[in-house]
Amino acid sequence: MNTRNTFFGHPIGLRTLFLTEMWERMSYYGMRGIMVLFMIAGVSGENPGLTFSEAEANAIYGTYIGLVYFMVVPGGWIADNILGYQKTVLIGAIIITLGHFTLAIPLEQTFFVGLLFIIVGTGLLKGNISTIVGKLYDGNDSMRDSGYTIFYMSINIGSVLGFLICGYLGERIGWHWGFGAAGIGMAFGVLQFILYRNLLNGAGDLPSESDPMKIKKSIIYLCVACGFLLLLAALAIIEGVTINPVTFAESYAYFLVIIAGLYFIYLFLLAGLTASEKKNLVLLFFLFIGAAAFWSGFDQSGGSLTIFAKNFTNLSVSGFSIPISWMNLANPIFVVLFAPIFAGIWTNLAIRNLDPSLPMKFAIGLLLMALSFVLMLFAVDAAMTNQTVGIQWLLITYLLHTWGELALSPIGLSAFSRYAPKKYAGQMFGLWFMASAIGGVLAGLLGGEASGEGLESMTPIFSFMIKYYLVIAVLLAALAFDVNPAKEES
Repeated sequence: MNTRNTFFGHPIGLRTLFLTEMWERMSYYGMRGIMVLFMIAGVSGENPGLTFSEAEANAIYGTYIGLVYFMVVPGGWIADNILGYQKTVLIGAIIITLGHFTLAIPLEQTFFVGLLFIIVGTGLLKGNISTIVGKLYDGNDSMRDSGYTIFYMSINIGSVLGFLICGYLGERIGWHWGFGAAGIGMAFGVLQFILYRNLLNGAGDLPSESDPMKIKKSIIYLCVACGFLLLLAALAIIEGVTINPVTFAESYAYFLVIIAGLYFIYLFLLAGLTASEKKNLVLLFFLFIGAAAFWSGFDQSGGSLTIFAKNFTNLSVSGFSIPISWMNLANPIFVVLFAPIFAGIWTNLAIRNLDPSLPMKFAIGLLLMALSFVLMLFAVDAAMTNQTVGIQWLLITYLLHTWGELALSPIGLSAFSRYAPKKYAGQMFGLWFMASAIGGVLAGLLGGEASGEGLESMTPIFSFMIKYYLVIAVLLAALAFDVNPAKEES
């Protein structure tokens, strides 16, 4: 193979997707790292922001994450049925860029308009770019898992850049400087995708649907849905509807669970799947539950754990006060350090026929998440005694989060690529990210309850989370012996 036409031994198109994802994650995590801090900053002081309570800010944060990942489902449908994956990714990237530059305008109204742009744009981009990665490989290409691991690294490189640049600018110079830096990063992503899109060699260029009449009907459905949503928004504005962030987040969590459940039922009963596709769908359903639970703890990093860092952690190191958002750097750095180790562990276990099943790997991820909150209980106890604690508590917590993530997230991406019904590839990636949506909303709600009354409210919430992680991990471990994927059909 000509190495000049490859990317670390993989199809050269992976480089285009790697860099696009890197800049998109730089903008997403950079903005997310300062989002809650901006919302609770208040209007006084050297760096004024918004005036939400910690519970409200956490609820908005969780709802935002939930909306971002929920929109991946219609984004996948649009790519599957109308535009194809490449065009959908490009349009999404442009909308995200507009969103971050809108956030950079120092007005409260533009903050929520900017969030709306990012929600829509990320929905169009996030799942579909992962789908294109899978389309670079043949159906049974043994390099697919390795390709997704490399692709996953782009997320962590991007998030390091985002936390470093946007976090520092936002906290030390002005929040809107941080938001603007996220927009500049995303603009780089758009530019390089346009310049190097040809390296994809047509992968994901066309929609899965090829019937012109069905495409035309899909366009009509999309226009009707968009018109209905615009009408609802206009009525809400005219009537002056006031939305309670916590109540909305609670209702939205129920909505997401119902939608996900109904869609799995539809696929199983009405989508015309073969017996082997149905068996694989059952496996993906159980992985979906484990993923949603995992992300409800992982996404505490931008909510309750950020507030713990702000109020109860001594961030001074050798006379330098670390920006609060920089604590989030721990996770992507740990991923870069430990991803090759985890890949090596799975490879060596596979050679010895000891590689854990997919549900067992998810169970391992959940057990590590439970252990991280056991540690946080000790950190809360220490903070009650000493007012503040050292950064090592959060660093070790994020290390355990990272180990759990490496046991679960890349494996889940690969599983949804490999075992999803081919006709529903984009939509199944949407379902994978809907697990992140549910987890994100739950993270906001739990984080709001945990930080609502300071340290006293953290202990019961973290204890509850430990219990449900243990229960789901045990269920997945039990199912690991009965639920195995069916072989792919040629």
